[in-house]
Amino acid sequence: MLAPMRRLAKIKQKLPDYRYESALQDEFLGPVAGVDEAGRGPWAGPVVAAAVILDSKAIPPGLNDSKKLKEQQREQLYTQIRETSLVGIGLSSVQVIDRDNILKATLGAMSRAISQLPSLPAIALIDGNKCPDLDCPARALVKGDQLSLSIAAASIIAKVTRDRLMREMALQHPHYGFERHKGYGTKAHQQALTEYGITPHHRRSFKPIRKIIEQSEPSS
Repeated sequence: MLAPMRRLAKIKQKLPDYRYESALQDEFLGPVAGVDEAGRGPWAGPVVAAAVILDSKAIPPGLNDSKKLKEQQREQLYTQIRETSLVGIGLSSVQVIDRDNILKATLGAMSRAISQLPSLPAIALIDGNKCPDLDCPARALVKGDQLSLSIAAASIIAKVTRDRLMREMALQHPHYGFERHKGYGTKAHQQALTEYGITPHHRRSFKPIRKIIEQSEPSS
């Protein structure tokens, strides 16, 4: 029954709305959890996922894809979402990312986020084109953070949570600028890696980091 989701996704819209949730609530007769992640692309730090079940009568105004919001807006909405909604957060560490690969680690974080909700939703609406293994039905929605209010809320929770973790990491490793680039491969991050090497928080399976490790190994 993916066809209704696809038809709805073809309708152009400027902001996410609640029609996906409404359609799924009618179909599954229960609450819908929006699920999204933050941190698939960075070279350092965990990947964080969030699951959010909105209260349809108390949806915070201004919800949008976290990437389209300023930091102050995300922080304000984070507080409002936590006050009005059911929220679950899951993460996969750098060690899990290196062991399993980033896709499996991301899906695992999403599964853990659902498990951290106070109760299991009737269905989960997942941002992207793949669904994790869950104890409830799931539907994937490409660009869901731009289409669904629940997924947009989850994107904000995941982003703010991860950014806070990266700022804490910056206190442990002040030379790397984690508080600014959040682990992404910026020029400043590359320069810090050249000068100081990698930390335990860097993803050794990612090509740029793996290359640094290989270059530092003594030749036989």
